[in-house]
Amino acid sequence: MILGGLAAFGPLSIDMYLPAFPDLARTLGASESMVQLTLTAFMVGLAAGQVVAGPLSDSFGRRRPLLVGLVLYTASSLVCAVAPSIEALAALRLAQGVSAGAGIVIARAAVRDLYSGTEMAQFFSMLMLVNGLGPMLAPVIGGQVLRVSAWPGVFVVLAGFGVLLLVASALGLPETLPRDRRRPARVGGIARTYARIATDRTFMAYALSAGFSMGAMFAYISGSSFVLQGIHGMSPQGFSLVFAVNALGIMALSQGNRVLLRRFSPRRLLSSGLWASAVGGLVVLASALLDLGLPVLLPGLFVVVASVGVVSPNCAALALADHGRRAGAAAALLGLLQFLFGGLAAPLVGLGGNGTALPMAVVIAVLSVAGVVTFAATRPTRRRPGRYVAFREAETMEIEVPLGGLGPGLAKPAPERAQDGGGEDGEGGLGPAPGFRGRFRGESVREVERPARGVRDEHP
Repeated sequence: MILGGLAAFGPLSIDMYLPAFPDLARTLGASESMVQLTLTAFMVGLAAGQVVAGPLSDSFGRRRPLLVGLVLYTASSLVCAVAPSIEALAALRLAQGVSAGAGIVIARAAVRDLYSGTEMAQFFSMLMLVNGLGPMLAPVIGGQVLRVSAWPGVFVVLAGFGVLLLVASALGLPETLPRDRRRPARVGGIARTYARIATDRTFMAYALSAGFSMGAMFAYISGSSFVLQGIHGMSPQGFSLVFAVNALGIMALSQGNRVLLRRFSPRRLLSSGLWASAVGGLVVLASALLDLGLPVLLPGLFVVVASVGVVSPNCAALALADHGRRAGAAAALLGLLQFLFGGLAAPLVGLGGNGTALPMAVVIAVLSVAGVVTFAATRPTRRRPGRYVAFREAETMEIEVPLGGLGPGLAKPAPERAQDGGGEDGEGGLGPAPGFRGRFRGESVREVERPARGVRDEHP
């Protein structure tokens, strides 16, 4: 519940004030694009905050950076409530996003600390059940707050959410990163870590696929209030209801994904989710081009948004699988790309003015299709025979590997292979370090190449 609440920082902080966009524009005398700029500022802050908090959590553990981020989030939310202008609000939303980034990245890193393999993908799906409550309830709460207060009341409620998570994390969230697995906090080392992750083609393909999918959803988040309320005449409460139904779709598909992982690989389910998102994006575009109205627009938006429930957990599990000792930095880069695409998509949907849904539809369609194209970069070919992550579920067993028992090439200690059950670089697929004894279940295996037949027969 706590990790799900931390992962819901982004949806809550974004979605709760969406019904207040028209009120913000009137009260602060701002244009539609300027109001959407406050959303962009928050997402840029989220991306920057994750880049900083991820490596810090790899060095100092998960708890301390998290608690500091929660204190700063609460304070910045209260200051947002008294912003005198749209420019000041955008700057304060940037600061709020930086502090919120710690909660999002540390929640993902903590999952990687605790789980691996298919179990990690299933746990990410379970997190989506809690995380999905954010976009479902946030607009509803925001709409009700606007009944009794102006837009500053939304930020007061967000500050209360920050206090609640601060208390819950301080009292109920244990440290998930042992001291012996922490990495020194050196600027050069952090830069090399990011460079190493960024040059992992497999990681980047999955991370970019998630980024495009998330960008399409943020295009919907940024533009839907103006399209549904301004063009199609929905009330703030009706808009909140549509938003809640779409969020319910995320929750339903994430739990369906959790069940389907027992029979299908994360990669296959990810492919299905990305294709569904692309089809939904094209339906949204057709609705805008042909003026087909809400009966076509709303189902298309539902498919685009609900597919995130399949895309997000599987992308996260596949991307983080081989970076257990760099989970904070890897989760930060994953989140950076997602919110960077979201931040870039948000202002684009308002370029056409208040009277058209075409910019939003074009951005959603392009990003949804781009997710499918990027995912194809990890498909094995004859020239690139299968360098991608596959998960293999095994029953729990206790093993002991004698020192030198795997031959001279594997006789030296390999702590990273021991920690991650297969290595981070695809070179430890035969098991833990020699001389290590322990229990394993659901470890991830990167299938880089098939071992020689003699090796397979000697060590079945």
